[in-house]
Amino acid sequence: MTLSTEVEPLTPPAHITSMYIPPKDMDYGDSLEQMNGGIFKSVEPQRRSTGRLIMHSMAMFGREFCYAVEAAFVTPVLLSVGLPKSLYSLVWLISPILGFVLQPVVGSASDHCRSRWGRRRPYILALGILMVLGMTLYLNGDTAVTAIFKNTPEKKTWAIVITMLGVVAFDFAADFIDGPIKAYLFDVCSHQDKERGLHYHALFTGLGGALGYLTGAIDWGSTILAKLMGSEFQVMFFFASSIFLLLLVVHLFSIPEIPLEDNQVETHLLLKHDQLKLYGSTDTAQNGHLKTKEKEASSEGYDMAEDAEVQVQKRMTLKSLVHALLTMPSHYRYLCVSHLIGWTAFLCNMLFFTDFMGQIVYHGNPYAPHNSQAYLIYERGVEIGCWGMCINAISSSLYSYLQKALLPYIGLKGLYFVGYLLFGLGTGFIGLFPYVYSTLVLCSLFGVMSSTLYTVPFNLIAEYHREEEFHAELHGKKSRDSRGKGIDCAALTSMVQLAQIIVGVGLGLLVSVAGSVVVVVISASAVSLIGCCFVALFVRYVH
Repeated sequence: MTLSTEVEPLTPPAHITSMYIPPKDMDYGDSLEQMNGGIFKSVEPQRRSTGRLIMHSMAMFGREFCYAVEAAFVTPVLLSVGLPKSLYSLVWLISPILGFVLQPVVGSASDHCRSRWGRRRPYILALGILMVLGMTLYLNGDTAVTAIFKNTPEKKTWAIVITMLGVVAFDFAADFIDGPIKAYLFDVCSHQDKERGLHYHALFTGLGGALGYLTGAIDWGSTILAKLMGSEFQVMFFFASSIFLLLLVVHLFSIPEIPLEDNQVETHLLLKHDQLKLYGSTDTAQNGHLKTKEKEASSEGYDMAEDAEVQVQKRMTLKSLVHALLTMPSHYRYLCVSHLIGWTAFLCNMLFFTDFMGQIVYHGNPYAPHNSQAYLIYERGVEIGCWGMCINAISSSLYSYLQKALLPYIGLKGLYFVGYLLFGLGTGFIGLFPYVYSTLVLCSLFGVMSSTLYTVPFNLIAEYHREEEFHAELHGKKSRDSRGKGIDCAALTSMVQLAQIIVGVGLGLLVSVAGSVVVVVISASAVSLIGCCFVALFVRYVH
């Protein structure tokens, strides 16, 4: 038997453009996936363990603990340094105004950060340090100024300036840090882990707030710690800063990030499969040197990465950023509006809740002399209001866990609608029936709303991104929109600052016109019920 000399050479099928040799330690399932074209697609991040996701959530625990400390102590601190009432609104408005203007800029900048440590973690670390600096100034500023100026006339002025600067810096950083943390979670987790991670974020946010309020309720002034450190303000600074810094370190080392430059080059090399060697091809020699197709692809990948950097620098202008925000898809815009409505309703109630408890529920008078019975009753109402805030934080943690069980039955739309509805009904009943025990029971519904605001909108952002990536992959191209996950998260969280501005400017005027603080909870109820209609009719849900 002889072989024919005119045997037609075998040619590979058209869809095979390169040979893939799996490593010895690779699982065959992974090898088949790679050979079937997986290397040419965007690879979804690997699944994360529960422990890693809990470590990632520790930053939210620490941030909310510090928030609770601020809520408990910032008013006494401001009063103790002699801040005029005319400057109160200025203190609470500077931070949200800065946040609303600059937060999308920070979010967009983090989308294009080329640090070897990753895109989000450098910003999270910087904002965390700024939070601690802010706490240092507003909790210790008066003590430091007193040590420097003694009893000179400049002492009061400098104490007010330092304390105000600390409050503004803390609020600015604490509000900003949420966006990079959420974007960090979205970058390093698969779609299922994003949902799990957001639930853990809400759970530990509630636990951090509850522990912070309980810590603030302790009379540290009569303990040995206050004698050693100087005052209860220094004791709370020690606890808050220590807990936050420890948990921030845990968060930063929870899940590693892939640097943007490495990720882009790897993606270019994988997507440029038409530049790889053909099956059975040989290297060609030019000018006496071997030049492979792989080297060409590698060189081209680096060139494209450099071009991308130039484009990033070009589009990182305020004008182009504003244009990106204004031209975002309508479903993103509607989600931002619903988030604004929700936070406006929530802050209407939460920023004035302790004052409502003191004046309306306990019938105290905050303007009475401090040694009078009316003022002492008001203080008692404020203390009970703090316990109501603690109930809110605990119920927020419990409901964030319950959301997992409810999600398969009512979906994101049901969770979003129920959160707004229960909060609207709860605040309405509190305004109509302002009794102590019923009010404390209904405080648990505040936690339903806060857990909803911390999870559902970001779940929807993750769904939108997943849908965009699927459509881009379906058409054989990688989505390279000028908007990134960072700027989308920042645009969403900037609605919190806009809500603070609306509440800070409008609600005080509304209270003065109505002549009663009860208008606060009635307004919160009305806005929340309007939000129910909005999330049901306008917000888009991915099925």
